[in-house]
Amino acid sequence: MARRSAVLIPVLIAAVAVGALGIAFVPSEIRDRDTGFSKGTIRIDDEVITVEVAETAAEQQRWMTFRQDRLPLDTAMLIKHNAPDLHEIWMLNIEYDLDLIWFDESGNAVYLVRDAHPCNNVVETVSCTYKTTKQALYVIAATSGFIENHGISVGSKMTIISA
Repeated sequence: MARRSAVLIPVLIAAVAVGALGIAFVPSEIRDRDTGFSKGTIRIDDEVITVEVAETAAEQQRWMTFRQDRLPLDTAMLIKHNAPDLHEIWMLNIEYDLDLIWFDESGNAVYLVRDAHPCNNVVETVSCTYKTTKQALYVIAATSGFIENHGISVGSKMTIISA
């Protein structure tokens, strides 16, 4: 047993170090790429919001990673899941604080996080993972201040106009 851990521990440390270096030195052409998300429009209460839609599994994984430009306060990222669940958001490789809003399948806001902080490093998970406490189908991610700017609270109603 001691032999196995004597080999595995250095290998794991090396893998984490290589991964961290890869993430730290991502080329600018990858960081500054066109996001390519489809656009849509939603209404939250009486506010009309332009959204970039992350619908596929690949888009949901990529969502806001390495994005340097802050979304304007009238724009957000809409993550559409296939089924309601306690969906979580891990803020790895996110460049700035975000407001996060979870909506159930009826479009009701069920959970909010203001000023969600991104991860400071690759091994950090607990302090930069945000998870709803109620079943949700959609997650909205927007620049910090979005929730306050639009007067959103638990119970606010989202209607998808086009997505």
